[in-house]
Amino acid sequence: MYVLSLVDGNLLVTFCFCMVAVMVNGFACKDPKAVQVTDFFLAGLHMPGNTSNPVGSQVKPVNVSQIPGLNTLGISLARIDFAPWGVNPQHMHPRATEILTVIEGSLEVGFITSNLENRLITKVLQKGDVFVFPVNLVHFQRNTGSCNAVAIVALSSQNPGVITIANAVFGSNPDIANDLLAKSFQTDTKTIDWLQSKF
Repeated sequence: MYVLSLVDGNLLVTFCFCMVAVMVNGFACKDPKAVQVTDFFLAGLHMPGNTSNPVGSQVKPVNVSQIPGLNTLGISLARIDFAPWGVNPQHMHPRATEILTVIEGSLEVGFITSNLENRLITKVLQKGDVFVFPVNLVHFQRNTGSCNAVAIVALSSQNPGVITIANAVFGSNPDIANDLLAKSFQTDTKTIDWLQSKF
């Protein structure tokens, strides 16, 4: 099921393959005779993302969906572009810790600790700074400058998943009941209707 390599006496799993259709991590392993260079390659990460959207950011993921050879390797990355004052809204990765490096500009970043404290851990980062977001914690990034900003993030899963909090709560299908959301957010149903209309 795997290509095995012996390096300095250590046995390593190189990549997922098998002779019959088998799913690992929700993705099919390839027949070893069908493996190609394109299974391990992606071009274009140097290209800026389109940030002309309501949040002012664009995430370009590089995970097992884009590079099939990542399956079982436990890593992925993404490029995030930010317009001035653009945000990567509050979200979480259920299967990965994230490490972010600012490539251009400056970013305010932060995460919120568990429900026991709900403490905000935040910092403004400059070009070359690095910040870690622990697995499964709600976190965000925001461009604090008047110029575009760029970050590269690495994640500890080939398929980290992402749950954007506002999208999940106000954009579910079908909608979560307005009275339930109004009570949860201690507001009125008219406000909830307005928020749901945005998603």
